[in-house]
Amino acid sequence: MRTGTRGAPMSDSQQTDPAPQWWSRPEGTADSRRDGVPAPRPEAGEGGSGDERSGGDGQAAGAPGAPADAVRYDPWGARPLQVVDRGRDRPGFRLWQVAALAAATALFAGGIGGYVGVLAERQSGTRLELPQAAVADKGRAPDSVAGIAATALPGVVTLHVRGAKGSGTGTGFVLDPQGHILTNNHVVADAKEIAVTFSTGESVTAELVGRDSGYDLAVVKVSGVRGLRPLSLGNSENVKVGDPVVAIGAPFDLSNTVTAGIISATGRPVTAGGDKGDGSDISYVDALQTDAPINPGNSGGPLLDARAHVVGINSAIRGADKDDPTRQGGSIGLGFAIPINQGKRVAEELIATGHATHPVIGVTLDMDYTGDGARVGDKGEDGKPSVTAGGPGARAGIRPGDVITKVDGQRVRGGDELIIKIRAHRPGDPLTLTVLRDGRERTLDVVLGSANGS
Repeated sequence: MRTGTRGAPMSDSQQTDPAPQWWSRPEGTADSRRDGVPAPRPEAGEGGSGDERSGGDGQAAGAPGAPADAVRYDPWGARPLQVVDRGRDRPGFRLWQVAALAAATALFAGGIGGYVGVLAERQSGTRLELPQAAVADKGRAPDSVAGIAATALPGVVTLHVRGAKGSGTGTGFVLDPQGHILTNNHVVADAKEIAVTFSTGESVTAELVGRDSGYDLAVVKVSGVRGLRPLSLGNSENVKVGDPVVAIGAPFDLSNTVTAGIISATGRPVTAGGDKGDGSDISYVDALQTDAPINPGNSGGPLLDARAHVVGINSAIRGADKDDPTRQGGSIGLGFAIPINQGKRVAEELIATGHATHPVIGVTLDMDYTGDGARVGDKGEDGKPSVTAGGPGARAGIRPGDVITKVDGQRVRGGDELIIKIRAHRPGDPLTLTVLRDGRERTLDVVLGSANGS
């Protein structure tokens, strides 16, 4: 394409080729642009007087008769008239945006699903059930704690006692089908009314048959009760340290409470009572020690071995010292039970006669003696001889001032222990005493006598 010389008008005759269609307009056409081709935009300085592309007559160059404001498009201008609009750059999704979108979607879907599920559950009226183990065999091995408890509980009772000094709770167990129940003396000592409650919840009144404060044992009886389940009595001579045991009782009036432990020791000398001050109500027990928890209300309940046989009667606990501010009123793992061999003999006597007998050696002891052993007093009560004339001790050769240090070879450390060792036997049993006299030990054989208990 050729252009005219600067400042000179350019006529059609000077063109050797037709002008491009998009560059010139045909005569008589207001706008013959193809669709999509924008109108020419005037450059700076175009369309005014003195334009270097316009003739002196004011007509546009290259188009005779064209309007004065027509502008010729210069494809080689400084900038194009058309710019392709590609739109704003679209940045790609970043990882955190994807994660946030996924989390939001999951929460939304979960919420919708949960709502739909709850709505469906409510509308359907079905009951919600959580997973659970199936019902298993309820049986237990006979020598397990559960098996022992199942065997013994029907024969254990709770005693509610009302007396002049108030009311209290204790435990007992059935001895025979006739309705005799063994318990502790201190449970029923001041009783005016006695109610017995069985493990089934049935309650009946009971009457006192007999009691003995020296052994801290008592027997009561219920009448008109069918289906009694007496407990089997074991043999306390067979008990060994470490044997498993189960205690049943009503601690703090919580009936049918079962606890378990072991035999911690045997032959523990335990004294209890003595509220009267004259010693007539002191109990002397050659006790079984257990760590099975025993608390107030367990008194009189059975201590059972692995065969569910009664080997002891729970009677006392050892708490912290009275001067100790942390003293506990409940179990600290030191419980004591009367051996069943002793309980059986006393119960038989109480049922038969209402009283129990005590084995004696016929001497008065010096309870103020602080040396090792039990010393025979110089004088007895009311100035009487300390060794009863014609009694078991006199016949064995015991003299005032003798110190008894052993019973059947077992060490005795004081007067209480000697009484306990003697009462662990029956009247008529033979014993061997080791006596210290004039600095020399000697052995004496004695046959125990009998005295009525209180």
